[in-house]
Amino acid sequence: MTSEGVVGYLVEELKSPANLLLIFICAYILYKMWARHKEDTAPPPPREPELPPLQKQDFSLETLKVYDGTESCQGRVLIAVNHKVFDVTKGKKFYGPGGPYAAFAGKDASRGLATFSVEGIDDRHDDLSDLSPAQMESVREWEEQFTDRYVYIGKLLKPGEKATDYTDDEPEETPSPAPAGDKKQD
Repeated sequence: MTSEGVVGYLVEELKSPANLLLIFICAYILYKMWARHKEDTAPPPPREPELPPLQKQDFSLETLKVYDGTESCQGRVLIAVNHKVFDVTKGKKFYGPGGPYAAFAGKDASRGLATFSVEGIDDRHDDLSDLSPAQMESVREWEEQFTDRYVYIGKLLKPGEKATDYTDDEPEETPSPAPAGDKKQD
């Protein structure tokens, strides 16, 4: 077969729609394999340096507001849930700037979590007293999830409430033993 015969044969075969479709599919698969290989060989994005743990402390709404994930707080993100403050920096993709829950950063997220809304979070103390029992149960469930996933930093103070003075040599809170008079005698 001459080179003209081979070229003619290929041109005839390419006239078939099925063959054109197969060529297109093969080209697409080869492109995807090449693109994936290029992604695998690309250097990983630089990791943010880990921040040192925060000292246990209590927060007013004003002091909590600073921890919104911006550079002013070294990118740290704190959120209050049910009057407890959690360091959610490791979840910065969700709670930090640009994340779907960025409205909660540096704020009391209790009402928003209870009502499934990131809208309308204000900077005033919220005692949550007007939430329904089902909404309060939802807040408690969110609190449990945050307790399991993130570091508890301290409590969210009510207006006029004094902060607790936490010290490193202070033992963790343990339940006090029952008074001796409460025991049954055998």
